[in-house]
Amino acid sequence: MSMASGQARRGKPKIRPPPKRQETSIKDTWAKLAAAIREIQNHNASKLSFEEHYRYAYNMVLFKHGDTLYSGVKALIAEHLEHLAATQIVPTFPRSSGTHGAGKLGSGADAVERVMEGDRFLKAVKGVWEDHTGSMRKLQDILKYMDKVYTSSAGVPVIYDVGLALFLKHIVRSATHPIHTHLLASLLSQVQLERDGEQIPRSTVRECVDVLLRLQEHGRSVYVTDFEREFLKRSREFYEREAAEQIEKGDAGAYLRNVERRLAEEADRTAHYLSTSTSAPLQFLLVDSLLTAHLGAILDMPGTGLSSMLDADRLKDLRLLYALFLRVPNGAGKEALRVALRENVDRRGKAINESAEPDDEAGGAGGAGMDAEPADDAKGKGKARAASASASALTQALRWVQDVLDLKDKFDAVLAAAFNGDMQVQTSLNEAFQSFINAHPRAAEFLSLYIDEHLKKGSKAKGDDEIEAALEKTIVLFRFLADKDKFERYYKNHLAKRLLYGKSVSDDAERGMVAKLKVEMGFQFTLKLEGMFTDMRVSSDMTTAFHNHLTKTATHLPFDLQVNVLTSSHWPPQITQPSPLTFPSALTGALSAYHKFYDSKHSGRRLTWQGAQGTADVRVRFKARAHDLVLSTTMLVVLLLFDDDAAAPLAYADIQAATELPDAELERTLQSLACGKYRVLAKSPKGREVGKDDRFAFNDAFTCPLARVRIAQVASRVESTKEREETQEMVDEERKHQIEACIVRIMKARKTMGHNDLISEVAHQLASRFVPSMGLIKKRIESLIDRDYLERMPGDIGMYQYLA
Repeated sequence: MSMASGQARRGKPKIRPPPKRQETSIKDTWAKLAAAIREIQNHNASKLSFEEHYRYAYNMVLFKHGDTLYSGVKALIAEHLEHLAATQIVPTFPRSSGTHGAGKLGSGADAVERVMEGDRFLKAVKGVWEDHTGSMRKLQDILKYMDKVYTSSAGVPVIYDVGLALFLKHIVRSATHPIHTHLLASLLSQVQLERDGEQIPRSTVRECVDVLLRLQEHGRSVYVTDFEREFLKRSREFYEREAAEQIEKGDAGAYLRNVERRLAEEADRTAHYLSTSTSAPLQFLLVDSLLTAHLGAILDMPGTGLSSMLDADRLKDLRLLYALFLRVPNGAGKEALRVALRENVDRRGKAINESAEPDDEAGGAGGAGMDAEPADDAKGKGKARAASASASALTQALRWVQDVLDLKDKFDAVLAAAFNGDMQVQTSLNEAFQSFINAHPRAAEFLSLYIDEHLKKGSKAKGDDEIEAALEKTIVLFRFLADKDKFERYYKNHLAKRLLYGKSVSDDAERGMVAKLKVEMGFQFTLKLEGMFTDMRVSSDMTTAFHNHLTKTATHLPFDLQVNVLTSSHWPPQITQPSPLTFPSALTGALSAYHKFYDSKHSGRRLTWQGAQGTADVRVRFKARAHDLVLSTTMLVVLLLFDDDAAAPLAYADIQAATELPDAELERTLQSLACGKYRVLAKSPKGREVGKDDRFAFNDAFTCPLARVRIAQVASRVESTKEREETQEMVDEERKHQIEACIVRIMKARKTMGHNDLISEVAHQLASRFVPSMGLIKKRIESLIDRDYLERMPGDIGMYQYLA
């Protein structure tokens, strides 16, 4: 009780701050801290108290001596780095100083020694780096308060960054020792030794590269500023030298494989021990040094370049060539490949064109349906040679198409297997094919002959699949033709003969081919062709109706009559143009009966008999035996002149008077009957030429082991020069009408149009059938102006106006 009252009288006790202890002098504090830092650098940190030395640094910053601490630590770090450089790096300098060039650094024991020396030096640099960074991490912990307070207020880097900058200054770029030179030289030599095929310790190189990547200056890594630039320079020198050496060897395939290997090696190198930032410029450098500068040399390398690869079907090399050339920037590699392919195809195409130069006169002089026989006179020998030349001309024509198809197949296979179906490459190939195909003046005729050969009976036995495949390929060539209208004329002639003479291999194949042409060109192109099929079908139905009519009326004809009624606008002019021929009485009765029947079914139509286009099967009795002869209607008309057993020999003039055949047709007919392989008429004087003074008699002594004998009309499936000129004249005349129709059609829709625009539009619209020349279009415009279809607008002669 008394105690409590005593405390109350004294009041509450006061809390006073502890008295300040005398601070240790800054000089002593720094001495202790500096000693501790040296111990850390000497790897004796385990004996030190982290808390104590953290307090030393804290106090120096707290009492405004941060600058002393900061500069003192920098000095200790620099001193330590200089010591490390002198004691651990300098003794490991490689024996050869300075950077090396890009050439080979030796081989065998010398290369192994270089690898070991470089590895020892790089490991020393890496060891110093690890020693330094380890010490800096410990210092960073002790000086954390300085980094937090002093560096931010003083605007200086934190101590760890200072350590990196000092490492760059006193180790990598030491002013005392040539470490920088040896470091770059060792890294470059290690890379070069590996390029030369030596094994190197990649991990050591990678660790030193990481050091350079960690060191920064002005925002860029020392790897970029010091090493990468020199590395790319040395790499370019090395690969330029290697490219020159490889090109000199003259093996394009080996060169490409070496490029592929080098690209893979450098990609692997940058992935494993260089910076990934080096990958893009290094790959560009490789492509530029090994490919871009040598595109032409690689493609044109004698014996091993592109042409040789194509000749030998070296698809693997071609695939590699394409893949590597795609790497060339700006499409220069692909463009060079496209140009080389186009030139290669064009060169091969010109060789094909030159090898298919049939004798221009062979087609008109001989007959494909005649076989050469020994003759008694010089004229006969000449005729036999002409017949042989005609067959040779057909063979050359077919071979030309087959060679072009084989070449197309070859490059299609290369395109798919080696060039990945590249559309730009395909375009170049198509341009080359189009160029050399249209450079051949008879391409349209030859292509039609090739189709005729495959759709004709009696050719080499072919299956439906084989025929279909051949026709599909011909459509590919058809697309390349510029003069499709000329092809249409030839194809129509060949189709007409196949249909009329019953030589089509199958109706389905014929219609299938026309369907393919229709898909390519439209219905207008095939309208007349389809009309020919319609005429043949209607004629077959009409013949059946005629035979039924004969049965109903009990009319008996001396022979079986099959008639094809042709619409003149559907068939070629050569087929439908009037051909004078007087039929003998043995035939006129049946012809009159059909004519009368046809008129009863169709009024207003006029029938004109075309004997030159017909065929006949007739049994003829000779002295030895009877034979069934298959011949043309004109041959039958001539042969019937000798039907009387007592018939006397007839002169050429007598036969012509009786048949009214023109000279050219009569000569071919008599030549087939009296001068061919099967001579059912005897000619005097003997020989294979038919003269107007010759006389002819029935050859009763004719013998043949065959019961059925086909006597072919002397004719050539390949046009002669004269026939080709006539065909060209007809094509040119037809083109005039087509151009005029196109001009009128355009002007009717536009009403007015400029000169250049009109010419351009006409050429564009007609390009699918033929390529009209500018001069021809101008002439047709003038012709239409003269005929008042168009007029020039007043005041502007460059504008045309349509006149309704």
